[in-house]
Amino acid sequence: MLLVGLTGGLACGKTFVGRALEELGCHFVQADDLGHQVLAKHGEAYPDVVREFGPSILAPNGEIDRRALAALVFDHPDRLERLNRIVHPAVRRRQDALVAAIALHDPRAIVVVEAAILVETGSYHRFDRLIAVVCGREEQIERTMKRSGLSRSEVEARLNRQLPNEEKARLAHYVIDTSHSKEHTIEQTRLVYESLRSIEQQ
Repeated sequence: MLLVGLTGGLACGKTFVGRALEELGCHFVQADDLGHQVLAKHGEAYPDVVREFGPSILAPNGEIDRRALAALVFDHPDRLERLNRIVHPAVRRRQDALVAAIALHDPRAIVVVEAAILVETGSYHRFDRLIAVVCGREEQIERTMKRSGLSRSEVEARLNRQLPNEEKARLAHYVIDTSHSKEHTIEQTRLVYESLRSIEQQ
C-alpha cells in the first residue's frame, strides 16, 4: 500500500484533485470530514472541546457551532493550539483506522489523505509521498471570496496566517498547479497518479 498526503493552501483546489485521484482509482480520505465527525455530538473530541471553550460554542440542538468555535480561536494562537491538541489526536486515530481497514482489504491500494496543515504539523513525514496543490495568491483570494462571502481583507488575513504555497511545494514530491483550466489540472493529476501507481507496483 502507498500512503499519499495531499495538501495545499486556502482554495487551491485540494478536494478537486483528491476527487480526481479517487476517480482514477485511489482511496480518498479527507481529514476535514474526520474533524467534523470527532466534533459531532457523540464524537470523541466533543466533551473536551465543550469543556475547554464553554457552552457559547453550542447551537440550539447541542451540536458544536463550528463558526462560533472558529471565531473564538481565529485570532488567538493559544486557543487554537488548545483546540488542536484535543482534535488532532482524535482525527489521527480515525484516519489510522480507516487506512488500516483499506490496507486489509486492498493491500495494493493508493490511499490519498487530504489535509490542509500536513506540513505545518510535521505529519507529512508519515506519508510515502506528498502532493502539494498550488495556485496564485490572487486566485486564492477570488475563489475564497466567491465561495465564502468573506471580504478581501478577511481572506488576506487568513492567507497571512498560512504557510506560503511555495514552502509546501518545496517539500512535496509532486506539485499540481490549478491556476489554469480544469482540464489542465486533471491532466497533471493523471500524470501524478500514473507515477504513484508505478511506485506502488515496484
